[in-house]
Amino acid sequence: MDQEPRGLRFAFSASAEIAPQGSPAAFAPALVTELSLRGCFLKTDASFELQNPLLLKIRHAEEYFECEASVLYFTPEGLGVVFREIKPHFRAVLQKWVLAALDHQSGARQTPG
Repeated sequence: MDQEPRGLRFAFSASAEIAPQGSPAAFAPALVTELSLRGCFLKTDASFELQNPLLLKIRHAEEYFECEASVLYFTPEGLGVVFREIKPHFRAVLQKWVLAALDHQSGARQTPG
């Protein structure tokens, strides 16, 4: 778990697709490697400009999440995105995933007494 000004982020692994907003036929594959309630990091070869509005789709554990996002930063490995518009159903899915990641990491840090 990393804590930065962007908020708490958790290790996470899920398949994703990203496309420029307004061009849903142009989806590029990605892998989510970090997740928070505010955004995620996507390992991808696709390139987008900063603040570029995107449509993001994530699939994990037979569940589906979709939202509008913007590129916050990029590295040679991929993109950091911030979520912009999240519908209530997808907000619940995201919260469930973040809580599960928190529980998993909390359990991994505990050692038998």
